[in-house]
Amino acid sequence: MRHLRRCKIVATLGPASTAEGMLDKLFLAGVDVFRVNMSHTSHEILAKNVAAIREVGVRHGRPAAVLVDLQGPKLRIGTFLTTFVDLLPGARFTLDSDPEPGNETRVFLPHPEILRALRPGHAVIIDDGKVRLHVVEADETHAVAVVDVGGTISNRKGVSLPDTEIAVSAMTPKDVSDLQAALDIGVDWIAVSFVQRPEDVAEIKAIVDGRALVMSKIEKPQALTKLDEIITLSDGLMVARGDLGVELPLEKVPGLQKRITRRARLQGKPVVVATQMLESMINAPMPTRAEVSDVAQAVFEGADAIMLSAESATGKYPEEAVAFMNRIALEVESDPLYRSIINSQRATPEPTAADAIAVAARDMAETLDVKAIVAWTSSGATAFRIARERANPPILALTPHIETARRLAIFWGVYPFVTKDAEDVDDMVDRACTTAANERFAAVGDSIIVIGGIPFGERGGTNMMRLALLKG
Repeated sequence: MRHLRRCKIVATLGPASTAEGMLDKLFLAGVDVFRVNMSHTSHEILAKNVAAIREVGVRHGRPAAVLVDLQGPKLRIGTFLTTFVDLLPGARFTLDSDPEPGNETRVFLPHPEILRALRPGHAVIIDDGKVRLHVVEADETHAVAVVDVGGTISNRKGVSLPDTEIAVSAMTPKDVSDLQAALDIGVDWIAVSFVQRPEDVAEIKAIVDGRALVMSKIEKPQALTKLDEIITLSDGLMVARGDLGVELPLEKVPGLQKRITRRARLQGKPVVVATQMLESMINAPMPTRAEVSDVAQAVFEGADAIMLSAESATGKYPEEAVAFMNRIALEVESDPLYRSIINSQRATPEPTAADAIAVAARDMAETLDVKAIVAWTSSGATAFRIARERANPPILALTPHIETARRLAIFWGVYPFVTKDAEDVDDMVDRACTTAANERFAAVGDSIIVIGGIPFGERGGTNMMRLALLKG
């Protein structure tokens, strides 16, 4: 069972998607990767969900991948004597280190690292942008701010700081515990929230130590100043438009989405576009026209994957949301403009044999009527190098490792299959042809490109390309 779609679909788990039989329905409707949000998931539920996802993949003969999204540091104010207060524009309001309940003039900020980092002129955003202030005076015990956008705030609402780089790890003690639980049960991708600097990525990669791939969520303005370095260290990126839209003016987010997508593709790293893609389908069976256009633009731009959040986690129509996303992607990919847009973003290959072969495979596929590119890969590197080139034929990744197959499920245009490693060149070509035929990517008389490495079984040794004809 497969979907003839290059852009992949990520769906977030929740009560709506874990109901009896729903995982199978979502997988058949088009989901490639299931996301588990650790902000709302215990270790027990995580293990149960991952086991259920693995069973779905086995039942349908296609790798079902799991992305675990770590909560990251949640910055919140303290409490108020009256539960909530109204802040008026122009009023002065103090964030301080006093744990006593707050009032209309002050509130406890239980994060000394923030007070140490705030400076006059820095913006302070409370409750996802409902209230906005700017700091006029700050020291290590308090920060006095003026209200720019007034409103009501209540106990323990979230705080965002778009101008402030906080000297705190992207990993909280909860994240460390959640990460270990995820690695122990063998998840495929780990998403890191609130990445500010390359060091945040390096920290988690040292802990993960190759047991999963690491995806950096770009949702802080500070990350944009060091974007290329973060991409280099990351295995993938997520454009987390929700928090980006809180900490930056909303009108800047579409341009940043394009910028992040293109920068990630230049380095051959998969990028996921997320947040509010089909938001109205939480309660409605059909999306709005604007939402359809939004999803389509992400696909046109060449995103590796598009993601559903509350639509699949708590919405009334999770299966319909996945099916609609699938239809949008298929329609875009058949549009005459799609290929010209994708081709215009090609990156300069690195001076390596693997990159040279990937580019040659793309060029050969465009010159000849090739039905598929079949890449033998141990680590997955061969397949994602070809995926970066956005060749027109589908990319079949043959690997002896189920872990590699699952990790590749998020890459643009890659269809992973688990098989024993090739014994020799003839076996490599013969089984590539057999797989392409059995999976209905090609038929007798069609040509395919076969890519691999000699000697067999060694990682990072891509050095061979063959043009093969399927015979009866």
